[in-house]
Amino acid sequence: MTFFSLLMLRLKKLRIILLQPVLRGAFFQHLVMAGVEHKAALSRSLSTVVDIGANRGQFALAARAFSRANVVSFEPLPEVAAIFQKVFSDDPAVKLHVAAIGEKAEKKLMHLSARDDSSSLLEIGEAQSDFFPGTHEVGTLEVEVGTLDEFVTKEEIVRPAMLKLDVQGFELQALMGCESLIGSFDYVYCECSFVELYKNQKLAGDVIDYLHSLGLSLMGMYNPSYDACGNCIQADLLFEQRTT
Repeated sequence: MTFFSLLMLRLKKLRIILLQPVLRGAFFQHLVMAGVEHKAALSRSLSTVVDIGANRGQFALAARAFSRANVVSFEPLPEVAAIFQKVFSDDPAVKLHVAAIGEKAEKKLMHLSARDDSSSLLEIGEAQSDFFPGTHEVGTLEVEVGTLDEFVTKEEIVRPAMLKLDVQGFELQALMGCESLIGSFDYVYCECSFVELYKNQKLAGDVIDYLHSLGLSLMGMYNPSYDACGNCIQADLLFEQRTT
C-alpha cells in the first residue's frame, strides 16, 4: 500500500468516525480510531462478538456501532488493555479479559512490536518489518494465555455470534484454543497472511483447511494488503457455519 493510498484510507475512515458520536468521542478523548473498515463484515445480524486481539478497542468500537452486539474482548498487553478499559468505561455491553487465547493455559512471551498492534506470540519476522515499516521487535513481555472456554461459557455466546481474531500470525493456535466453542459461532472473521510475516506462522490455507474441517466455509475476503508486485500479503477472511 502506497503512502497516498494509506492516507486516503485514513481520511475515509476519519470521515465515517466523525459522523458517529460514540466513535468521534473515542477518537478525540483516547486517540482510538474505530475499525470502520470492518463495517461490511459487521453489517449482519449479530448478538455477540468475541474479539480476540482487541488492542485498544478498534474492532469493538466498530462492532458496537454497526451491529450493536455485546462484545467480549481479549487483549494481553496491560498498558494497551488499560486504554481499552477507558474507551469502554461507560459501556456495560463490552467486557475485557487481559489475556491471549491459545491451545492451553500457560504463561508465554509476547514479542513486542514498535507498533503495539503488530505484537505477537510468535517472533516477528523480517518480512513483517519489510512490508510494514516501523513494526520491528523491541522487546518481550510474559502474558497470560488460556483457552476460550476458560473465560467464556457457551451460554454467554448468544447467537447470532461472530468470533473475530487479529493475532498477528498466531491464528491457528488461537483457533485451536476456541475449538470447544466453535460450534456456538455463526461466523469466524480472521486476519490471515499469505506470506510468512511471523516466524513459523501458519498461512491462510492452513486456517481455511482447519475451519473447513470444523464445518465453516470461506464466504468472503476484506481489506487485502498487496506488495509492490500486486501479490496479496494478508486479508481479513470471513467464514460461515455450513448449514448442511
